[in-house]
Amino acid sequence: MKLHELAPAEGSRHKRKRIGRGPGSGMGKTSTKGHKGLKARSGGGVRPGFEGGQMPLHRRLPKRGFKNIHKDIVAIVNVSELDRFESGAIVDELALRNAGLVKGCIDKVKILGNGEVTKAISLKKCFVSKTAKEKIEAAGGNIEQ
Repeated sequence: MKLHELAPAEGSRHKRKRIGRGPGSGMGKTSTKGHKGLKARSGGGVRPGFEGGQMPLHRRLPKRGFKNIHKDIVAIVNVSELDRFESGAIVDELALRNAGLVKGCIDKVKILGNGEVTKAISLKKCFVSKTAKEKIEAAGGNIEQ
């Protein structure tokens, strides 16, 4: 067997159906669409989810839950991530955004006590958990509201 003798297996490849190309093609006139009706028309066919008039699935299933529009979006930052700031730095939401710790649209920032902090930093306008407060104050930092 040579390279020029390679060919796909018999019957594994099909020619493309060229519809609407006259009577000689064998698929002229109605172009395999039958006579009249919704699916024979240009742009015809039913919309997605249409079940022939039967009550569609998305209307048969019950509605569930709701989206609370008054819920505050809280960004979480651990004390271990505050070590990237210099000692004596004032850390607020803007400083956290510039450092890449807080992203997107948020209402509040909360500092949690996971990890260790070694530098004395000053926190402003952040909610702080009890363990985080103890760790920040133990490192020589302070928290202002």
